[in-house]
Amino acid sequence: MKQVYSKIQRATALLGFCGTMLFANQALASSHREAPLIANDPLTDNVDVYAFRSPDDTNMVTLIATYVPMQLPHGGPNYYGFGTNIRYEIHIENDGTAGDDIIYRFTFSRTNQDPTTFFNVRLGVENLKTTYTLERSIDGGATFTAIVTNGIVPPNNIGTRSITGAAGLNTNYAALFNGGIMTATSGEKVFCGPSDDPFFVDLAGIFDLGDAPRQGGTPRDGLACMNVSTIAIQVPISVLQKNNQPVSAAANILDSDYIIGVWASASRQQIRTLNGNGTETYSGSFIQVSRLGMPLTNEVVIPIGMKDYWNSLTPYSEDPAMEEFFCNPELGLYMDNSLFGGAVPGMAPLRIQRNALQSFDFGNTQDGLWPIRATNGGAGTALDTMLYGNYLLRQGKPRSVDILPIFYTGVPNLAPYQLWTGKAGGNPLAPGKPFINNFLPTFGDMLRLNMAVPVTPRNSASFSALGIVQAAVLGLTDPAYNASAALQFIPNMDGFPNGRRLEDDVTRIELQAVSGVALAAIGLWYDDYIAAGPNPVTPNLLGVLGYTTGVEANDTAFRSSFPYVQTPWSGTGKCSGKEIAYVQPTLLGPSVGLLGMNAPTVFATAFPSPFRDHTFLRYQVRESARVKIAVYDIQGQLVKVLSDKEEKAGEHTIRWDADQAAQGTYLIKVILEDGSGAFVAQTLKVVKTH
Repeated sequence: MKQVYSKIQRATALLGFCGTMLFANQALASSHREAPLIANDPLTDNVDVYAFRSPDDTNMVTLIATYVPMQLPHGGPNYYGFGTNIRYEIHIENDGTAGDDIIYRFTFSRTNQDPTTFFNVRLGVENLKTTYTLERSIDGGATFTAIVTNGIVPPNNIGTRSITGAAGLNTNYAALFNGGIMTATSGEKVFCGPSDDPFFVDLAGIFDLGDAPRQGGTPRDGLACMNVSTIAIQVPISVLQKNNQPVSAAANILDSDYIIGVWASASRQQIRTLNGNGTETYSGSFIQVSRLGMPLTNEVVIPIGMKDYWNSLTPYSEDPAMEEFFCNPELGLYMDNSLFGGAVPGMAPLRIQRNALQSFDFGNTQDGLWPIRATNGGAGTALDTMLYGNYLLRQGKPRSVDILPIFYTGVPNLAPYQLWTGKAGGNPLAPGKPFINNFLPTFGDMLRLNMAVPVTPRNSASFSALGIVQAAVLGLTDPAYNASAALQFIPNMDGFPNGRRLEDDVTRIELQAVSGVALAAIGLWYDDYIAAGPNPVTPNLLGVLGYTTGVEANDTAFRSSFPYVQTPWSGTGKCSGKEIAYVQPTLLGPSVGLLGMNAPTVFATAFPSPFRDHTFLRYQVRESARVKIAVYDIQGQLVKVLSDKEEKAGEHTIRWDADQAAQGTYLIKVILEDGSGAFVAQTLKVVKTH
């Protein structure tokens, strides 16, 4: 295989670099039009999957699946929504055996309440009014029981006259949205309806041959002002846990008995018949046409020629041949200066270790940790050939040791998959400080969540969109966590890839993972580390941790209660028409955040980062508010208050002169205040190099 790959590599080099960059033809979003066939059937297109312990009710887990990508809020007269004759399903696997344990199945119906008008809403009625039936199976799909019938789907947020006007529905959209929150007969909370797309990414920069962050121009959230069709379920942990135990019965915060795998799918009947009278009929068995578990799998890992095939499989019927795409990820080609890294300057900080610990080469087609397999050097660890070593150690497939398990099995609480903190003699294979355990050995693509891990409050100063990466940083550098190798809760252990919170910046995390940040966290440091030499937190590692695509947060605040996603953008608001090209995130009309409807929101970026002596913070405030800008070190100690004053709505820039600050990572917190009190609106990470 290695020889074949080398021939392909030489051939593509002759064809030119641009031809090799297949990923530039795919949106680096979780699953927005990611495969050729599904792009022709948007109603069945899985967009994203989220799974997290509910922050306001920690005995519950929230599962969210979104469909129908890139909905323009003004896309009438036939507005986007769920399709009929489609099975939308959320699947849960909880016992480590191949097969679903719980399935939630949604089917939708539409009614034309007034066939005399072309308007979607008029005189108090809806055309294409949508309802749904929710069925649940707790025996792996053998039987289903209806737990919601005639479920309410809120209408699209068409515009002021249609929603609040007397000639429309004569109400307000918040009431319609909240009226769509149902309670199933089995106790789950359920929401189905349009919402803001909670994902965020600079699509244009990514499309432009990997220009992320953009080398010229300002990064923009390519999904700003767009809606999706959202299915959200809030389920008691005791329902999802394999023995129906509450979280209070967990042995510890990484208890393996509380791990679940979550994925979503859409299925159509096999035969579609177009009738001569403008109608269509469906018959035959239901066939899966789309699926999603981990974000970005089909988007940037699976090559374009295999995407439709991948959509037809399940996590229990994966094609082993596709493991090659995880073991030698295409993105690795653009993070290696010996290949095509020099042609992708935006990703310059994300350079793969070619000589980690002066011994191990993780460049594509190299051997990684394979050499230790010959002597079973991983004995007593997850790499033991008597345990998982034969799966994780593969010649010529260096990322079989980290990228493959992150996507296909989850990560066990076993050496070497523990933090370098506490590892005897700095040996990366030794036991260290536990920080993740979401291992569910079904060998397939799922989003895996350990429900026993405590919640990091969303308004905590420690909350970070970097999820497990930030937990690892704290576990390595913060005296509150690195003084002992004992298991303890570190903030953001409940973040991606341990489940996925709405706020998690999965694009940045996965790009950092391809670079090798997980390997560094367990002690396989970047190439500029020399044993017994400099601190392991080297400039190369700081560069990776400071890497950003330039888009780090959603374009509006999230709700503080179920279903957590924000109300959809209005078709006649600032997101309609050509204005979408010019508007900046979080300046787009009312949002429901921690402070409620119409709370002031902010969007901030820091540049440059990494930096030497100074950096700038550019921030925009949607409404006048008191804004405090403060800098903290990685341990959470206040370094400097840059500003604390009343700010008018609009864009502002402030400079931090940090020539006296020590080299390292800092957090710049933007704190807003209105009559309800103060909260951290955004936290930015910046890195000072010299």
